[in-house]
Amino acid sequence: MSTHDTPLHTPLPVAPFPSRRLNRWAEMAWRVAGGVDVRTKILGMVLALTTVLGLAVTLQVRAVMTRVFMEELEGRGVSVASDLASRSVDAILLNDTYTLHELLIETVNNHPDALYAFVLDRDNQVIAHTFGDAGFPAALLNPTLAVTAPNLVGTIRHWVYATNEGRVHEMIAPIMGGNAGVVRLGLTEARLRTVVNTVTGQMILTTLLVALAGIVAAMILTWLLTRPILDLVETTQAVGRGNLQARAPHWADDEIGTLADAFNQMVSDLDASQRTVAEKEQARFELLKKLISAQEEERKRIARELHDGVGQMLTSLMVGMRTLQRSDDASPAAHRMDELCATASETLEQVRTLSRELRPSLLDDLGLAAALERYAGEFARAHPTITVDLHCDLPMRLPGPVETALYRIVQEAMTNAARHGKASTISVLVSRRANAVQAIVEDDGVGFDVAAVRKRQSSVGIFGMTERAELLGGKLDIESGPEGATVYVEIPL
Repeated sequence: MSTHDTPLHTPLPVAPFPSRRLNRWAEMAWRVAGGVDVRTKILGMVLALTTVLGLAVTLQVRAVMTRVFMEELEGRGVSVASDLASRSVDAILLNDTYTLHELLIETVNNHPDALYAFVLDRDNQVIAHTFGDAGFPAALLNPTLAVTAPNLVGTIRHWVYATNEGRVHEMIAPIMGGNAGVVRLGLTEARLRTVVNTVTGQMILTTLLVALAGIVAAMILTWLLTRPILDLVETTQAVGRGNLQARAPHWADDEIGTLADAFNQMVSDLDASQRTVAEKEQARFELLKKLISAQEEERKRIARELHDGVGQMLTSLMVGMRTLQRSDDASPAAHRMDELCATASETLEQVRTLSRELRPSLLDDLGLAAALERYAGEFARAHPTITVDLHCDLPMRLPGPVETALYRIVQEAMTNAARHGKASTISVLVSRRANAVQAIVEDDGVGFDVAAVRKRQSSVGIFGMTERAELLGGKLDIESGPEGATVYVEIPL
């Protein structure tokens, strides 16, 4: 195998970077902390700080007290054992076991921590003890009971045993250098442990009381901090609902008070700005209203002039031509007269069509229903491949501006369906419902993306239809899909 067949370096497995896991844990902890309100955070911090501090001080004091008491117990045990060993010499030399026994009893009774005492001779035989009628426990002579290594304090050895009553410190003091035997004194930790536990309990109780006081103080503090914030939140929600007269109360001259003042100033500026926008919108509304009204009046004037002026002139021209055509004087001009008559007739029809498109006279004379029926017929003749289904349920005439707006909206919707939607059927329904009039124009064309068209603002027709409906306090909705488009318009009366 060549050297090119074997990779020179084997990639090592990449362990996950520890900081990524730490970042994930930090993000999770931050999300949990962020989901808790401020009041709970402050209460939790105060309670945790008080508890941790109290427990730390309690444990430290307990450890110090335990160490000091054990040192004091050891020192006292060494002193008592030494004194007992020196006082036992005479009784042992005189073989006075009674006096030796009384000495041990007196020593144990005079020291609250002393549990027992006994004397062993050189042969490790018990001479005297304080166990009374219960008898001497032979287990005390077994050195394996010790739970700590022997500690030599001067000439005195210190052992620690575990019993049912707790740990026992035993001091072994030699008598006459060990030639006359030894004295063994047992000291219990029970009393000192009780004192330590009592002090620990008192400190824990003090910690709990301090924690309760801290909780009360934290609750007052959080109320003072969060009440202005909650008022600010309520004011913000009121402003969000449209109440620009709402103001946040000024609690104090601190940072929260400054925030409330800044928020109130912002709301005041917003209120002034909205009033300015409303005034401009009203001016725009009036301008558009006048513009559309002037546009319709101009269309009406042009239509009347075309109908009354040009139409009558063309009619007179056509009548004169037909008179010449019927005369007995035949001439080559007769054929030309026929062409002029046809041209005049076609021109007259175009003028009438133009007049109706500018402003149908039926809209002013007979109303919306008649005007839409005339327009539907002309639309069907202009688009033979499209079927128009028109239904008008209008028991009475509507106000002029409403009839004009609905006529233009229906006209624009039908034109869009034929020009862009490639529809084969168009349905138009106009009806009156209570205090409003509704119009629905539906086609079976290819449809279009309504949101995209509105966003691009590329359709002047859709914008014009919407403006006409909104100027009269109505609304216009458009729904479109693969099966076609539908225009809904409703105008209050």
